[in-house]
Amino acid sequence: MKPVSELLKPREGTLWQLRREDSVYTALELLARFDVGALMVMEGGRLVGVFSERDYTRKIALQGRGSKDTTVGEIMTTNVITVTPSTRTHACMSLMRDMRIRHLPVVDGDTVLGMISIRDLMELIIAEHETTISHLENYIRS
Repeated sequence: MKPVSELLKPREGTLWQLRREDSVYTALELLARFDVGALMVMEGGRLVGVFSERDYTRKIALQGRGSKDTTVGEIMTTNVITVTPSTRTHACMSLMRDMRIRHLPVVDGDTVLGMISIRDLMELIIAEHETTISHLENYIRS
């Protein structure tokens, strides 16, 4: 399995983010625009939380709160689990499974490099399996 840095290469420099003071409604608009399930919450260039669809459904929709008058900072996940660029993708899968999360910010020291999702990992695994199958088929035919 590859290091996480390989997953970030195609979108290097892309940091979709929010601020604590942004409304949840604004966050939902950004999730829809970028077609993602979570965004990093940044303050002064540092990661302070993650806002996800799960945060919205559990802390706004189910509690009858309003998305336009609630800030991201009020409901974001603050106990953020992160990985480094050298973390292997298999370790990320295990971490996501064990912690029941779908997104992992990637940090190098204090520098936020991006975020990977369970979808990113699944696409990688499928591509690796297809390559293995192709090699095995070619081996059998030869």
